[in-house]
Amino acid sequence: MPGMTPLGLAKSVRSLNRVRRIARVLTEHGFGHIVNRLNLTRYASFLELRRPAPREPASPGQIGERLAAVFNDLGPTFVKLGQLLTTRPDLLPHDVLVGLRTLQDQVEPFDSATAMGIIAEDLGVEPAICFGSIDGAPFASGSIGQVYRASTTDDMKVVVKVKRPGIEETIRLDMHILKWLADALERYVPEVAVFKPVLLVEEFEEAILREMDYVNEAASTVRFHEAFEDDPHVSSPQVRWDLCGPRVLTLEQVAGRNVDAVLRDGEGKINRKLLADRLTNAYLKQFFELGIFHADPHPGNILISPPAQIALIDFGQVGVVSDELAHQLVVLLVAGIAREIDLVVDTLADMKALGPRADRTQLARTLRRLLDKYYGLPLNRVDYHTFFSEISEVLRQQDVTVPRDIVVLCKALVTIAGVAMQLDPEIDLVAMLKPRLRRMVAERLAPNRLLRGLGVSAWHLFSILRSAPRQLRTALQRLSLGQWQLTIRHENLDRLTSEMDRSSNRLAMSIVIAAIIVGSSVVVSTDPEVKIFRIPLQAFGVVGYLFAGIMGVALLWAIFRSGRLS
Repeated sequence: MPGMTPLGLAKSVRSLNRVRRIARVLTEHGFGHIVNRLNLTRYASFLELRRPAPREPASPGQIGERLAAVFNDLGPTFVKLGQLLTTRPDLLPHDVLVGLRTLQDQVEPFDSATAMGIIAEDLGVEPAICFGSIDGAPFASGSIGQVYRASTTDDMKVVVKVKRPGIEETIRLDMHILKWLADALERYVPEVAVFKPVLLVEEFEEAILREMDYVNEAASTVRFHEAFEDDPHVSSPQVRWDLCGPRVLTLEQVAGRNVDAVLRDGEGKINRKLLADRLTNAYLKQFFELGIFHADPHPGNILISPPAQIALIDFGQVGVVSDELAHQLVVLLVAGIAREIDLVVDTLADMKALGPRADRTQLARTLRRLLDKYYGLPLNRVDYHTFFSEISEVLRQQDVTVPRDIVVLCKALVTIAGVAMQLDPEIDLVAMLKPRLRRMVAERLAPNRLLRGLGVSAWHLFSILRSAPRQLRTALQRLSLGQWQLTIRHENLDRLTSEMDRSSNRLAMSIVIAAIIVGSSVVVSTDPEVKIFRIPLQAFGVVGYLFAGIMGVALLWAIFRSGRLS
């Protein structure tokens, strides 16, 4: 939302109140200096913004903890934002992310009567009629919606997700404000701009709108169900389209215990070695064959049944691997395994991941040093989470911004690798990965694929050659007629213009106050016998003094609130 001013932001009483609350919460948790630099002080009273605040943070870990407290206080949208930030270790310091991981998407459930009303409105019939039975209370509640256990009229056990009333309006309002805040941070707080707040908010908007769309989640669930339909060992829920609506999603209830409970209890009925193999292959299939993957593989979304049955649930967060992204990912992995660091850097450059501060030579040197650290180390001794964190820290320090889908994919791969290693410490993940990489490389080098790519490139070249003469003729005609234009766009002058307007207004008000005081002094010094409408003329001078005093106090208060007394 480039160029938006704070006054342009506050388009309604509701948005004004929301900005006021954001300013107050930031100040309470020690970010008052940010509030001042973003010029948000005008939205809150003096008492709200001058409360005692914690000292300035001494470490990134404290910043992460305070950010988590801010997001918790500001509600569901900001909690979701904090959770998304934890998926970008390539942009934010590790210690900050550790503090943000305390965020929990746990919200008080809304009234079940309201939920039943939403179901009836979306499905066109009362829940007691379209379901054989449905629980009176939800068994889970999040910021987007809450979930009920139920059974259908044909005796299928299902779970019913009902969207929280008014959540779309709340999130869209918060996104409107977040876009402005991100733009203001990049403009006015350079030390925060290096973390790319605008990029993070854009990614967050895309992710949360997708998660809020139950039709999108249902379609993703169907894709995964069909992909593993022929696999007797991996499953995902069926979608009951006849019991779905814009705000209602009904899915088959699948059995199993979450993988954390299996690891913790050490259940003897589980074939741990076989489970590790099946789980790893299930995710490698997603990454390298399906083109989409389960982007939130936390333990609660992976259910296990003896001896080694796997069920994947909750596809609200799904990553997409386009053909181009898959090609770049294969090159990165192959080059990394072969220790061809220069090729890794070239691929990152092709992905437009290198920022203006990136030094290719230093990046290659740092990555080579990191790989040398793990050279010869047995795979069962590698801490994949630590390795991923170290790579992310290198990318962050070298100003490398990898596409979010690749970062999320790598994080999911590391999570699954960690679980697989706990199940079977002897598992060889690289050996499982290499055949898929070889197959993908072979597919991309296949003659028919190369010919198809060559044909598309030839068509683009022919299109350029065909249109070039016409475009050149048009350009020369405009040049001869003097129709060429030079457009100059200013950057970061909005704040300067606003400050100049404010200063000139205050100066004009000061001149008016001085003139009133001078005029009142002249009037007060006149002959007491002079009257207007039987009122002594000197009385008007006294009124002028009072009016000038009120205007002076108002001017001082405005200056005091702006924090620019000195």
